[in-house]
Amino acid sequence: MSDFTDAIILVTGAASGIGAAVASELAGGGARKLILADRDEDRLRDFAFSLPCERQMLIGDVADPDLWGNADLTGLTHAVVNAGIGAGAPIEELSFEEWRRVLSINLDGAFLTLQAAMRAIRAGGAGGAIVLTASAAGVKAEPGIAAYGASKAAVIHLARIAAKEGASANIRVNAIAPGGVETPIWTALPFFEDLVKNTGSEEAAFKALGGMSTPLGRYAKPEEIAAQIAFLLSDASAFTTGACLVSDGGYSL
Repeated sequence: MSDFTDAIILVTGAASGIGAAVASELAGGGARKLILADRDEDRLRDFAFSLPCERQMLIGDVADPDLWGNADLTGLTHAVVNAGIGAGAPIEELSFEEWRRVLSINLDGAFLTLQAAMRAIRAGGAGGAIVLTASAAGVKAEPGIAAYGASKAAVIHLARIAAKEGASANIRVNAIAPGGVETPIWTALPFFEDLVKNTGSEEAAFKALGGMSTPLGRYAKPEEIAAQIAFLLSDASAFTTGACLVSDGGYSL
């Protein structure tokens, strides 16, 4: 496990899935304080209570500039820009409202989070590291994911640009592009709901999806992705910036 002793780390989308797994990983690695952001206040508070470190909570929409204008990020050393939603529809059937909803959270929210984190880390004067959660959907084209795929492709390039801009202040910025991960982001998608009905359980549905689409034959656990994010944040990757780690079990091959 990476050492985050005395680190103050922001994690968005922290109430569940990859975000919660990352928070647990970082707390276990000795983080002094976690700043946890999510829209689901009840779920976030219940989860945060379990963490063995100081916790600060930000409740609200990451795409709301006021959330970040009022956020206290004093002493920030690291950030995980993770909050996002999934959605799917063919371009010809995709409403502009749905397009904007996905882009607002996945891209506008990533930009505002990244901007606030870079400013706070720069103010500290000692540098730091940031990881943006993208997706293999931002690397590989598939039908029916125009809004989601476009938002995640933009997140990857946003990380590269931020890496160049932050380098002079020793701020490293990288992205991770997971493939299928067993997280709640799937449960709101109609096709997954149908698959659960047909297979009998979420576990069976994930197993079926992994077998169909991933050469390694399974989806990742959130904890696996969290460990890779921790590596990118840690001193073990101190010479890595502007990279995108594709962690998809071979899906994008």
